[in-house]
Amino acid sequence: MGKPILGEHPKLEVIIEESYEFKSTVDKLIKKTNLALVVGTHSWRDQFMEAITVSAGDEEDEDTGEERLPSCFDYVMHFLTVFWKVLFACVPPTEYWNGWACFVTSIIIIGLLTAIIGDLASHFGCTIGLKDSVTAVVFVAIGTSVPDTFASKVAASQDHYADASIGNVTGSNAVNVFLGIGLAWSIAAIYWACQGKEFRVDAGTLAFSVTLFTIFAFVSFSILLYRRRPHIGGELGGPWGPRIVTAMLFGGLWLLYILFSCLEAYCYIKGF
Repeated sequence: MGKPILGEHPKLEVIIEESYEFKSTVDKLIKKTNLALVVGTHSWRDQFMEAITVSAGDEEDEDTGEERLPSCFDYVMHFLTVFWKVLFACVPPTEYWNGWACFVTSIIIIGLLTAIIGDLASHFGCTIGLKDSVTAVVFVAIGTSVPDTFASKVAASQDHYADASIGNVTGSNAVNVFLGIGLAWSIAAIYWACQGKEFRVDAGTLAFSVTLFTIFAFVSFSILLYRRRPHIGGELGGPWGPRIVTAMLFGGLWLLYILFSCLEAYCYIKGF
């Protein structure tokens, strides 16, 4: 009559066995998620203990699944960076004043370190005979951008999308330009205005550098938009070939920017 009926096998027995491989993967994900949620420390003691302790990072042994012991390289890197670890351990924990104490102190320490790095780079350029503009686009830019690059790499590895890594770079540059230059110039302008004098900053090669940077930025955005095609898959990663080509293109743009800036600074090409 067209109605459904039971066949020869009306019952089905399902046996569910535990998958140790799946359980291990889930445990790792839960552990990383919990670590990601707990961003910060509760006391200065925790910070100093973490600063002086040699750790092997988040890497685990592939055979046992347990955290591996620190290697010789980990010890070398720890002793090379222990000064900076202890220095930044002096920053108040994130729980104090709802994080505002940590934020303000971090900004102050970063500002002091930036001032020291700027002076050191200026003295270095003066010693070897480089102009300040060349020193700025080569040495100072590398010193301030390498940490952002590593931070973007970590963000890209831990996030399913490229939003965090790209946002980290653009946000960092926005803070450097808008806050770093604008705040410093505002303080100087207010100070000299109180002294009854005029505060003037010569443009120098600013127009040429901004124009060159804007052109290369459009090229970079075009590359990122092209990488959204299905055969590549997105802004980051992808097949081995497009990945290497993209890295070489971006590295070439950086080298071209340095080359044109140096040629313009030493009057081999005419700026505007």
